[in-house]
Amino acid sequence: MALLARLSHRLPSRGGWLALAVLLAGCGEQPAGVLPEPSGIPQRIVSLDYCADQYVLRLVERARILAVSPDARREFSYMRTAADGLPSVRPVVEDVIVRKPDLVVRSYGGGPQATAMFERAGIAVHQLGWADDFPSILRTIQATAEAVGSIAEGQKVVQETTKRIARISEQPAAPTALYMTPAGVTSGPGSLIHTMLDAAGLQNFEARSGWWPIPLERLAYEQPDLIAAAFFESATNHPHAWSATRHPVAQSQLRTREVIPIQGAWTACGGWFLMDAVEALSKGARPCGSESVGELCAQG
Repeated sequence: MALLARLSHRLPSRGGWLALAVLLAGCGEQPAGVLPEPSGIPQRIVSLDYCADQYVLRLVERARILAVSPDARREFSYMRTAADGLPSVRPVVEDVIVRKPDLVVRSYGGGPQATAMFERAGIAVHQLGWADDFPSILRTIQATAEAVGSIAEGQKVVQETTKRIARISEQPAAPTALYMTPAGVTSGPGSLIHTMLDAAGLQNFEARSGWWPIPLERLAYEQPDLIAAAFFESATNHPHAWSATRHPVAQSQLRTREVIPIQGAWTACGGWFLMDAVEALSKGARPCGSESVGELCAQG
C-alpha cells in the first residue's frame, strides 16, 4: 500500500484519495445481496474499441458478450486470445443498434456523439473513465464491473492488482529509464508511461510533461541507465526513415544500454495489465537475488 500512497499525488484532492481507500476497503468479502438481481444484469454487451474490449473480455462471461471491436484481436490488444471466436462489430452506431444490445461499453469508439445517440435509441452506455495512474485504473475496474454486472470479478481484479503493486519495493536510488518507441517518441510526467516507470521504482529520464520526440541532443552527452523499449515487437509501428529512433545517437542507446522490452499491449490503454510492464521493468532493472525485488523474483 506504500506505493499506492506514493502514487496518490496525482489525485485531485485528499477527498479523492479517501474515496480510493473506501474502494479498496470494500474489496473483501461482500454481504449477501450485494450483486444485482439477475434481471438487472446486462445480457447482450457490446464493446466499441480496444480499451473497452479489455475490460469486457476480462470481466464478462463469453455468453453475455454480443460483440467486440475489430481491434480486439490485434497485437496491441492484451485480451486478444479471449476474443477468439467472438463476433466483432464496427464502431458505427447503426451497425451496433441493429444487434439490439442492452449495454454498450466504450472509451472512444463511435465518436463524441455516440453516447447520446445510443441513449436516444434506449441503449445504456458505460463510458470508461480516463485512467492514467493506478488509483484511476482501480476505480475504472470497479465502476466497469458494476456496470456489466460482474462485481465479484471486478473485486478480484482490484485485489490482484493491489497485491502486485505492493510486491514492488521502494528503491533507495532509482535508476533512470528512457521510454522509447519505433516512432521516435517518449513521455514525461502526467502520462501512463510515467506512472509505469515511477511504479517500477525508476526515474523517468524525460522530465518534461507530456509526449516528446526522443531527446537526441541530451542523449549525446547524458545517458539513462536503461531503455524501456515499447512496440518494437509490432510490425505496424515502424513509420518512416526520419523517425528519431533511427538516428545514430538513439541507435547507440539501444546497443549499449540495458534494454527492457515492453509489449505494446501492456501500455496501449490504462488497465490492470500495466502491472506486467511494471514488473518487467522492476525485474530488469534489479536482477533477482537482490533485496530490492524480493517477493517479486520469488514468484518468477
